[in-house]
Amino acid sequence: MTPPADTLQSILAATDLSPPARHAAERAARLAHEQGAVLTLLHVLPQGPLDDLRQWLGGTLAQQLHDDARRELAALGSELQRARHARVRWRVESGAVPATLDRVAEDCAAELLVVGARGAGFLRRLVLGTTAERLLRRTTRPLLVVRQAAHERYRRVLLALDFSPWSAQVLAQARRVAPQAHWVLFNAFQVPFEEKLRFAGVDDATVALYRHQARAQAAARLQALADAAGLARGRWEPCVIEGDPSLRLVEQEQVLDCDLTIIGKHGQSAAEDLLLGSVTKHVLAEGAADVLVATRPAA
Repeated sequence: MTPPADTLQSILAATDLSPPARHAAERAARLAHEQGAVLTLLHVLPQGPLDDLRQWLGGTLAQQLHDDARRELAALGSELQRARHARVRWRVESGAVPATLDRVAEDCAAELLVVGARGAGFLRRLVLGTTAERLLRRTTRPLLVVRQAAHERYRRVLLALDFSPWSAQVLAQARRVAPQAHWVLFNAFQVPFEEKLRFAGVDDATVALYRHQARAQAAARLQALADAAGLARGRWEPCVIEGDPSLRLVEQEQVLDCDLTIIGKHGQSAAEDLLLGSVTKHVLAEGAADVLVATRPAA
């Protein structure tokens, strides 16, 4: 198979070796095969519990846990190599999970981090707890959170765009993960200061005009982004909708039957960074599709 242009070269997938986390490893292996990338599977043994075991029971049990994890990870890596025809490496580390992921990602020059949405151990806390926020704050790499079994390539992608200066770069990152998908370019708009306008006595017709202008402006900016990215006609469609981005993203993911939602990590301002953080949390908690959290390119 000939990989697409501008392909990923190195992918890092973290797994806690639970059955729910297997979806992430399989998706990462599929991406590695499609793009000719090297996949590194990583299992992290949290340092605190290991230190407690050594203190209470000596080092034998802690070493056994390490050896067992290495055997399980090697078996998973070998299976993915055979089933997905991917180049797979694996390593077991101990330490704080976000810091270890970041360090290993640097070691293997990973261009994409992949984790499961429903791990049984540390990955559950990684994605659903504060550890995820720490990882997202510190990493400069896109993070793919996998929910679904990787039966096929991503076929329909919902890409949330906020028209920040780096939106084009986010789109470029997304194309590396799902180069052959149909694209839905999404923007949720709101009439600026609508409540204050109504409180000030602005009539409904004027507010409706502002709403029409906001929608038209968003549609034009989506078209400009698509043109600049060279997206072919028939391969993408706009989705401009009024309302809260968190609610509308999950709603449209389901209405449009998307299997991947893509959200930027940073917005145009500090306030929008907080908004996008809340959007990410809501989509991870309430959505059904996989989620790619795209990142601002390093300065």
